[in-house]
Amino acid sequence: MKLNRCLLICSVFISLVDYVISTCGYEACDLGKEGMINVHLVPHTHDDVGWIKTVDQYYVDEVQYILDSVILALEANPKRKFSYVETAFFYRWWNQQDDAIKIKVKQLVNNGQLSFILGGWCMNDEAATHYNAIIDQHTIGVKWLKENFGECGRPLVAWQIDPFGHSKEQASLFAQMGYDAVYFARIDYQDYARRKKDKELEMIWKASPDLNTELFAGALYGQHYGPPPGMNFDIYAQNNIQDDPRLHDFNVDAVVAQALKDATEQNAAYKGNHIMWTMGDDFTYQNANTWYKSMDMLIPAVNARQANGSKVNLIYSTPACYTYAKNKQNIMWSTKSDDFFPYADRVHGYWTGYFTSRAALKGMVRDTNNFLQVAKQLDILANRGADRSSDFALDVLKRAMGVAQHHDAVSGTAKQVVTYDYEERLADGVNQCMGLVNHAYQKLTNSVTTGFTLPTQELCPLANISMCKAVEASSSFGIIVYNPRGQSTRTIVRLPVSSDKLNVTDAQGNPLQVQFTEVSARTKKIPERNGSVATHDMWFTAQLPPLGFSTYFVSAASRSFLTNKLVKVKPASDVVISNDLLEVIFDGTTGLLKQISNLKSAVKMKVKQELMFYVGWDKYSGAYKFRPKSQSPTQLSQTAKVQVFKGLLFTEVRQTFTNWGTQVFRLGRTANHIELEWTVGPIPFNGTIGREVISRFTTDLMSQGVFYTDSNGRQILQRQKNFRPTWTLDVNEPVSGNYYPVNSRIYIQDLKRSCQFTILTDRSQGGTSVANGSLELMLHRMTTSDDSLGVGEALQEKGSDGKPLIVRGKHYLVVDTIAASAAVHRELAQRLFMAPVVTVSKTTPAVIDKWRKYLTLRQSYIRTALPDNVHLLTLESLGNNQLLLRLEHFYSLNEDSSLSKNVTVSLQDLFSTLTIKSVKELTLEANQYLEDSQRLKWNKKSSKQDYRPIGNDFAIELSPMMIRTLEVTFQ
Repeated sequence: MKLNRCLLICSVFISLVDYVISTCGYEACDLGKEGMINVHLVPHTHDDVGWIKTVDQYYVDEVQYILDSVILALEANPKRKFSYVETAFFYRWWNQQDDAIKIKVKQLVNNGQLSFILGGWCMNDEAATHYNAIIDQHTIGVKWLKENFGECGRPLVAWQIDPFGHSKEQASLFAQMGYDAVYFARIDYQDYARRKKDKELEMIWKASPDLNTELFAGALYGQHYGPPPGMNFDIYAQNNIQDDPRLHDFNVDAVVAQALKDATEQNAAYKGNHIMWTMGDDFTYQNANTWYKSMDMLIPAVNARQANGSKVNLIYSTPACYTYAKNKQNIMWSTKSDDFFPYADRVHGYWTGYFTSRAALKGMVRDTNNFLQVAKQLDILANRGADRSSDFALDVLKRAMGVAQHHDAVSGTAKQVVTYDYEERLADGVNQCMGLVNHAYQKLTNSVTTGFTLPTQELCPLANISMCKAVEASSSFGIIVYNPRGQSTRTIVRLPVSSDKLNVTDAQGNPLQVQFTEVSARTKKIPERNGSVATHDMWFTAQLPPLGFSTYFVSAASRSFLTNKLVKVKPASDVVISNDLLEVIFDGTTGLLKQISNLKSAVKMKVKQELMFYVGWDKYSGAYKFRPKSQSPTQLSQTAKVQVFKGLLFTEVRQTFTNWGTQVFRLGRTANHIELEWTVGPIPFNGTIGREVISRFTTDLMSQGVFYTDSNGRQILQRQKNFRPTWTLDVNEPVSGNYYPVNSRIYIQDLKRSCQFTILTDRSQGGTSVANGSLELMLHRMTTSDDSLGVGEALQEKGSDGKPLIVRGKHYLVVDTIAASAAVHRELAQRLFMAPVVTVSKTTPAVIDKWRKYLTLRQSYIRTALPDNVHLLTLESLGNNQLLLRLEHFYSLNEDSSLSKNVTVSLQDLFSTLTIKSVKELTLEANQYLEDSQRLKWNKKSSKQDYRPIGNDFAIELSPMMIRTLEVTFQ
């Protein structure tokens, strides 16, 4: 009897779930009334995953109570709705709930009351984020939603309401992920005014000319994501509605009158008869009852006026339902083909400082993303079958990287203590994954089968400042260099050591050419090197197979190999360094870069490079904003002291401008580019002058005020000084108003001479061209005060010694013809962000002998290298003998005469250790099969995903800029 009763209850519950599933998504939408101004009330909360507080503090102090309260409020009234964004928080809350609460929440999701919008681990920044990291953080968020809520948990629209400007590539990614719309609040105040007047606050965003991706985009009314004035019903706002006429504070008539007025005014700025009121704000709904009780009174009170001729109709809604209502009206929308950078909220108020703020964090995020891709690849290549012990470590790092993409994390706009927390999370994730890397190498080197244990591998995260405690004092150690790209590559490995009497041999035992450079006096003064005994940097060239590794060994030598020789420079004579491809000249009088020539393409270009700084305007330049007191920067020095060193692998020119501004130019023996390593700090600071340091390049190119920047490391956008494509710009900040985010590269062209000057970066920075033939990139910032935008403290980072932080980074300079430049900068950008990862292990000569004898020293895991225009973007385990594979064509249309063509890759025999059984294509964020993706159609033109069948041999065709996301099942 008890069993039958249980079966009956379970049957009823399953039937209930089956019934309510059909009411989620667009099917759950109330589309309002014909002929009315339908006001969609969208209850929501904006919960930063770190900003003023750490992500944990926000959850403990506020977010958990928001979700507790909202769930109870939704249960109390089936008409109520709520939209939630940050999966990082919801995941944590969900894990703390019992089964009874989880069942209730699933019911609320299934009946459309609780909906998820955006769905990423966080609401990512759009200026300082790389497309690889954006895709990853969305993938882990929507994957978790799908696993717990099925199809009803799949977000239909994107919700980027707080990022400080919006990128074209982000919109393209959203379209490829299957979203039907994106909504945001922050667009330039001049752009907003023009769009409001012309009823163009909503548009079709043509996000990629290569892929023809389109996305419905909407700017929120009032440039914020809060409710209309007087309708903030949060417990702290004290704006609650009183509808009992017997009481003295009866106010419903006044609130209704204001609501009718607000609705009419807002509707005048939009096409159609649907508008959205965002009923929420930062960390609101800790007491959801105050919001819902007032809205429950407001809706019928306003709608009752329809009997007297009112044309306003209030409804509970969601951003997805609002989108669906707009779509049903079949309006002909205006289009947009550029982006929403830079963003200014007022005259002189350009939010362009955060493109560079916290440069060290930006570099750490980029490096950690590189390592994460390697860890995911090694995890799947090791193919441990049912052993999923690595999942925990990978999840720690994936989630840390997900949080780091937040619009107050990688942007550099959080408090210092919160920034430390972001960095600590990244470091912990890397440490966790080093265990995974070691286990993977044990298997990949056959250590498991031979019985000889591979020595434990370690990273050298501070090798750029000549420090690696793992091996710097050793004369005997092993090195494994892993190449995550699908093409073979050669890279120069740099390791700090305490002697120049060392040999390096490769996997075959061949001795390699090694270059030793003495650690400079400048580097020795970096406080984070405290305790290091390294006296030299050891450099050698590693030849690496595609998607594979190679092993190298270091042993003691009987003599010195200090091959980096100081070249005597004649007074007042130009310094010339060269290889077979490039010639670089430094002025003999000033010591500054003077000229770069590409010997292969016969392009000769005058290039002057200087370190300079703007003095920031007190109270206006801060973590977010950049406002210089003068439009003309100050030189650190008009001259630079120069030293020239020549070695077997490269020649370097060391420049000293001041004791806090130095550089090293390096030209490799076979390089087609010049490496420029800059070191800035400690920035002089007395509390009254804030310095914002730039690297400026002045060339003889006639660029006509036009320059180009990347969009999240992918698309290239044309920029023009003092110009916006969609409105007439009132120029009030000639410098900061022309700054744009540079995630990976910036360049200028001279069309008459058909030549191009390109600079690639190792992290996100702000950049511009303020004069004809000029490029500049901001390197490091220190401000005197807060810019009054909420963070509440000046940007004054400290090093381990308590003095202003020293930051070191790199630029890569390319001079070539316009026709040849894309092939250089596209390939170089991929090599930089998916760089080989070096691990080391201190050991003994006897152990090295066994290592050579018993273990695999060099291996590739693909049978044939990928074509030169195809990038292995993602390779990671999905469990159950499945992997997630993303292949990317990383050239744009017409960029290169051969590399911009379509290309086909056969997966049948691609991986040497995996036998593929089946392949199915997914949307970009991997939460839906592409053949099932049915996006809304706008302007009577289908925006359905480009579905291309997969060939019998699992042949994958890629057109320019296409990413194909694949679920691969293997034996």
